[in-house]
Amino acid sequence: MTAKYPSARRRLPAASVSLTLLLALAATPAFAAETAADAEDVDTAAAQVEGGSYGGDILVTARRRQETAQDVPIAISVVAGEQIDNTGSFNVGRLTQLTPTLQFYSSNPRNTAVNIRGIGAPFGLTNDGIEQGVGIYVDDVYYSRVASSTFDFLDVAQIEVLRGPQGTLYGKNTTAGAINITTNQPTFDFEGKAEVSIGNLNFKQAKAAISGPLTDHLAARVAISSTSRRGTIYNVTTDRWVQSQDNIGIRGQLLWQPNDDLSITLSGDWNKQDAVCCASVFVRTGETQRPTNRQYAALAAAQGYVVPSTNPYDRLTDLDANLNAGNEIGGVALRVKWDVGPGTLTSVTAWRYWDWQPENDRDFTGLPIVTKSQNPSQQNQYTQELRYNYTGDRFDFVLGGFYYYQRIDTQGTEQHGPASSRWTLNPTSALANDPSVLDGLTAINTQFLKNTSAALFGQASWKISDQFTIQPGVRLNYDKKEGFYQRRVFAGDGTPVVFGPTDAVTLARLGVFAPQEYAPAFSDWNFSYDLTATYKATRDLLFYATYAKTFKSGGINQNGVPNDADNNPLLGAATVKPESVNHYEAGIKAEFWDRRATFNLTAFRSDIRNFQANVNNGQFGVLRGYLANAGKVRTQGFEGDFSIRPSERFRAYVNGAYTDAKYVKFVDAPCAPEQSGGTNSPPNCDISGQRLPGVSKWAFSFGAEVNAESKLFDQDGQFYFGYDGSYRSDWSSNPTPSAYTWVKGYSLSNFRAGFRTESGFDLFAWVRNAFDRNYIDQLSVGPGNTGLIVGLPGDPRTWGGTVKVSF
Repeated sequence: MTAKYPSARRRLPAASVSLTLLLALAATPAFAAETAADAEDVDTAAAQVEGGSYGGDILVTARRRQETAQDVPIAISVVAGEQIDNTGSFNVGRLTQLTPTLQFYSSNPRNTAVNIRGIGAPFGLTNDGIEQGVGIYVDDVYYSRVASSTFDFLDVAQIEVLRGPQGTLYGKNTTAGAINITTNQPTFDFEGKAEVSIGNLNFKQAKAAISGPLTDHLAARVAISSTSRRGTIYNVTTDRWVQSQDNIGIRGQLLWQPNDDLSITLSGDWNKQDAVCCASVFVRTGETQRPTNRQYAALAAAQGYVVPSTNPYDRLTDLDANLNAGNEIGGVALRVKWDVGPGTLTSVTAWRYWDWQPENDRDFTGLPIVTKSQNPSQQNQYTQELRYNYTGDRFDFVLGGFYYYQRIDTQGTEQHGPASSRWTLNPTSALANDPSVLDGLTAINTQFLKNTSAALFGQASWKISDQFTIQPGVRLNYDKKEGFYQRRVFAGDGTPVVFGPTDAVTLARLGVFAPQEYAPAFSDWNFSYDLTATYKATRDLLFYATYAKTFKSGGINQNGVPNDADNNPLLGAATVKPESVNHYEAGIKAEFWDRRATFNLTAFRSDIRNFQANVNNGQFGVLRGYLANAGKVRTQGFEGDFSIRPSERFRAYVNGAYTDAKYVKFVDAPCAPEQSGGTNSPPNCDISGQRLPGVSKWAFSFGAEVNAESKLFDQDGQFYFGYDGSYRSDWSSNPTPSAYTWVKGYSLSNFRAGFRTESGFDLFAWVRNAFDRNYIDQLSVGPGNTGLIVGLPGDPRTWGGTVKVSF
């Protein structure tokens, strides 16, 4: 009865096999043969997925050859669409509970970081002038904005998380890994599915998809998803809940297949978020080097300010500025697959856009210090990928090219209010008691970025013997970035604030907002290469080793840079160097007990020179944050995955990772809050040897499911009970480790129980964070180095039910 139920082995169209999984298969001698019948070739190729994190086979079959995930010489985690639905992992943030080495941090959709093994994007405020080290792909299309990872997954077939550099094949260069999302594709058999969930906190989620033929050679598929939920933090100032969810998405696809050699897929999607977001709560204060009268306690007392609660898990805030996180993403893609002679030609053309409309409270308090903070931006990107796959008896190769163009325009406004003078200026100055000095002070930022990238890549697979295969790969990459940044400053009466006048009021205003204008530019060529050796000792035992030399593109600072002594921009800080990565990895993949159990173990090390780090100065609004190069960073560790399926009635998994990620050399880093703010405080600190932010040394995910055959309402089916848990140890929530910003380790437990039938009906109840564990998603240092620490508490216990039908 294994094939009868959704939790067991199911058959998907070959389009559900992701681009990055095909990349991994390049290390095998069968690679080119498999890719020759593309993911769209639904008549001759198929993928089989069993259990996602529960283990099992991922089979790619094409031209009568197939490869399992256990034959892929790369560290890869695969989560099937069914497991995504069953565990409530409907976005990347929730996916981290199933994949221990994936880290996700988001104070709002734009300021989102996705890292693998502790590297990928600088921790802190997002800077458009650099690119991410973790590539996000949906149906072969590269998504350049990490904000896309905050959306709900839409009609997903499976997700692969690949660890380590993935740059010598396919698309944009990524040095830390890739998240490859594959959606369900149009079918020539009529099918459909629908799902509805309700829960506490007014949670409502609905998903539906329908697919089928329009003609003998034309098929279509349409999917829609909607999620809403009340917020988890109550704002006593506005008398409303914040941190809500309000997402909607739709995807449509047309597949034209005139013959067995040609398939053309046209797809389009639109996604919108309209949440009341994003808030923070008071967590603690810490002593800095500022004078006592300029630290948080004294500043708050001077204005009679008291936070609504000093316990972050009361989930109370009093932010007085408008909060909004309007987020819209969409695009169109055309994918063409053509079998030409002994190989296959693939073209992927795509356009995507992103419209971001935020409003924030940048002082993190209920006082009218910063009354307006918003940086709306608009992005358009165009990508073109072309590749040719060839296969032979002993030798396969893939050659391709990739072109990428991105344009981002941003219009920023930040305005101070009547409480700013008393809070921001030195209390010993008479100006601190004059609200008009800073009331209405406004900074208007205008910036744009033009980003062009092009690459030629190739990878070969040479089967030296039946057991031993080597796979060399190369990539030639060109990157060019052109930017513009302008900040104009105006007093409350509209008068421009400029350098030159030396009166006390002007100097006070310039200490908060400094006008600036510059046009940074960067361009560079780099050459990447890698080599993988694979030894297939037995049918069920694989050894592999990889070395990769790769680069993450250099960048430009798009949020402003420090000024020199003459109040001119430090143009030397306007650009950041490329990261240079040396990566080493070795692993073993084994199946035993008649393939009922799987065990994989990977050891890795990445040495990164000129690591791109996010740094901040201690002033209130002069500079929100800028990029700089740390001398050297190292991340190393090991990962283990174990799954067992002794029978159709039970399955279980345990995944774990140890990650040791640290700054090897960073001698001019920003100092921690406790070292900053005093007249004799050092401008920079040596943090060499300290841990990278956002990285837990230990992380685990584990779970099990048991089922029993039975009947309900005269329907044959299964009663089942499932558990999924996760644990991560403590981690630093500040680019420079601080005693005030360590997040304690925590564990989470999720349960589900229900009944499913062979006909596609599934009804289950679920509870997430079942033990109502208090934990923090992220901590932030308040502006001005007053010692204020705020945070985002994680979701409390949530519960509800889901009903699914498919046909």
